[in-house]
Formats: sequence, C-alpha cells, structure tokens
Amino acid sequence: MKILVAVKQVPETSKVTLDEKTGTMIREGVTSIVNPLDLYAVEKALEVKETAGGEITVLSMGPPGAERAIRECLAMGCDTGVLISDRKYRGSDTWSTSYVISQAISKLGQFDLLLFGERATDGDTGQVGPGVASFLGLPVLTYVADLAIVGARVQARRLVETGYENYTAPMPVVATVVKEIAVPRLPTLRGKQSSRKAKITMWDNDRIGADGSRLGLDGSPTRVVRIIRPKVAREGTRVIVKNEQTALGAVDQIMEFLEKRGVVETE
Repeated sequence: MKILVAVKQVPETSKVTLDEKTGTMIREGVTSIVNPLDLYAVEKALEVKETAGGEITVLSMGPPGAERAIRECLAMGCDTGVLISDRKYRGSDTWSTSYVISQAISKLGQFDLLLFGERATDGDTGQVGPGVASFLGLPVLTYVADLAIVGARVQARRLVETGYENYTAPMPVVATVVKEIAVPRLPTLRGKQSSRKAKITMWDNDRIGADGSRLGLDGSPTRVVRIIRPKVAREGTRVIVKNEQTALGAVDQIMEFLEKRGVVETE
C-alpha cells in the first residue's frame, strides 16, 4: 500500500502578524514547527503501515526550511520525504496551494490513501485536503475519527455535531483526520539519527509544471480586502481577594454592581 501524508510547517506561536498590503502572514523571524494537527495524520499512516504494510511518503509545500518538518516525520517512522518549494508559490491561498499539491502528487504517482490533518493552526480553514481531492478527482472523507483498511476499501467513522457517521469508500481516497484518531508517537533516537541522513526530494515549479497563472498571490482568488484589529470597548473591575476580610468586601462590591443594573434586589 502506498500512503501519502501532507504536512505543513506553521508558526510555533499564536501571535502572528499580517502584511497590511498583501494580507498574507509574515513568517520571517518566527520559530516554526510541524502543524500539530498533521501529526495525527502521520500517526494514523504509521498505524496503517504496521497493520497493512506499505510505504509512507511525506509531502510538504513551503520554504526550504520546511525540510525540518519532513525530517521530524521521517524520525517518527515515515519512509520518504518530498518538499515542493518555489518563490512563485509565495502568498498562495488554499485554492492555489491545493492545486500545486495536487500537481505534485500527480507527478509522484498513484497512492492508495492520502491523509491530511483536519486543518492548519495558522490558517484554520480545513480546505486544503478537500481541495486536493477535488483537483485529483478522488473521494474525500473529512473529520475522520477512526479509519480501517478492509480489502481495497476504507472504513471510516466521521465526527459530526450530532455524533458519528460511518462511511465506506474505495481506494484511492483522501481523508482529513481529527485528534481522536490516534496519539502521535515520539521520534526514537534511531529515527532521529536516520532522518538526519535521509535525502529529501526537493521540487520547484519547473519540476512540477503547475500553471504559472494559478500560483502565488496573483494566482489566488482569495483577496484580503482589509485587516481589522478588534478592540475591547469595555473595561472591567478587578477585585483581589487575599483573606476573609477582603472576601467580604468583594461580595459587597459584587452585590452593589448587580443592584445598580437591576439584576438583584435587596430589602
């Protein structure tokens, strides 16, 4: 079985900044890690490999530094890594990113199972997995909480607001997974040593052959019209309680506050 896992390198902090002119995220000078939600997809791929056999390819799209994210996945037990990187991709939205990744997958060959994390923590859209499936013309299962291979089909339990739904789909199939599906393992020392020596295949757009008019900021249909930073209009009163006496004073302040707003009445 041939398995592909797509991972993304994301900022380690939630305090990201945006370029006011382009509306894109500023990544320079920010420490990056493997998208935490992608690690659940990596773990599920490893579990499938252990039960059904096969080979796992890790694919990432990003700057040259994203190679570190791929090596971390190799240290966990994945087999090969491919990084697609080109300055032409800079500023790509989810549609353009899905297109480029699908083109790269087509060049890599046929896969039976393609796994994605539910979403990336920097964009929070959850669109790339389904987008890749659309470009490749493959069935897609989203929010997968459990997955098993039965013959040439995938049996999946899908998490929805009202509970779970059970699905069966023929392979090849794309699946985006949620945290419930597995607990990511830690890389072993031997895995880390092996991943440092591993050769990562690097492709630019000349190798992939994606349509230049669909790439980067200019090729992305999503437009950030303006950036608004929310402001907290109201101010609260902070009451610090250190002992029984200040606790009684805090209660009096709260009761006075509630009385003024007509929430409670006192005799």
